[in-house]
Amino acid sequence: MVTRLQDEIKQRKPFRSLREEALLNIARTAAALEHEVAQALKPYDITPTQYNVLRILRGAGAEGLCRNEVGARLIRRVPDVTRLLDRMEETGLLVRQRSGTDRRYVTTTIAKKGLDLLARLEGPITEIHRAQLGHVAEARLRTLVDLLDEVRSRP
Repeated sequence: MVTRLQDEIKQRKPFRSLREEALLNIARTAAALEHEVAQALKPYDITPTQYNVLRILRGAGAEGLCRNEVGARLIRRVPDVTRLLDRMEETGLLVRQRSGTDRRYVTTTIAKKGLDLLARLEGPITEIHRAQLGHVAEARLRTLVDLLDEVRSRP
């Protein structure tokens, strides 16, 4: 029996294991969902990672966060958080300020332009999430969340 994933990726041989099929299903699903979000963000000239940074900084409030803390909170890790923040600062989405006591410590906060952009994106992103997962019952979504948490919490 050919599974849906096998059909989508045009693989005729069976997977080596159920684990392999599960991992490929997770990766394929994540890529498809992220692609939709990336396409929706394109007209606003930001990437999903930049959107993630804006949400992180909005949540941090006026205190802001240092570069390392922003990087640790990202959904998808990036190799150079400094350059990511540099580009976002250049576009006016965030502000960075050096500490008065330790010049090496730089605090990053979301700028008004970043907050305004998040406000404009709230409706479109909510609609994408509804379209992506609205057909799945709440109980099944809870099970999915719990299963994914379990996968990430391996010993």
